[in-house]
Amino acid sequence: MINEVDEFNSYRAKMNDKILSENNKVLKRIFNLDTNAFAEGALDKKTKELLGLVASTVLRCDDCVKYHLESSFKEGIKREEVMETLSIGTLIGGTIVIPHLRRAFEYWEALEAAEK
Repeated sequence: MINEVDEFNSYRAKMNDKILSENNKVLKRIFNLDTNAFAEGALDKKTKELLGLVASTVLRCDDCVKYHLESSFKEGIKREEVMETLSIGTLIGGTIVIPHLRRAFEYWEALEAAEK
């Protein structure tokens, strides 16, 4: 049985491969910039992932929220840190963010369940 985490990652990988196979220089550079922006630098990866999570929450991008939740999970960021980060995103984004907050909570639980 495929779970929510596997389904998201499978679709994301499949579509990214299709997009990048178009050999479009601009798209490839955007993907590369995104990858490199979250690499270790003056800010550590953990901080960058939490910043990405806040921005994605405020911008109401569910796919982006899922991506940053999973990256945060892989970085070993604790549930309490993620929930505090989501609370900041919700505060800044306002009540319109609450449906995205619900889906973020649900996805974090799916990440925890997939680890078991």
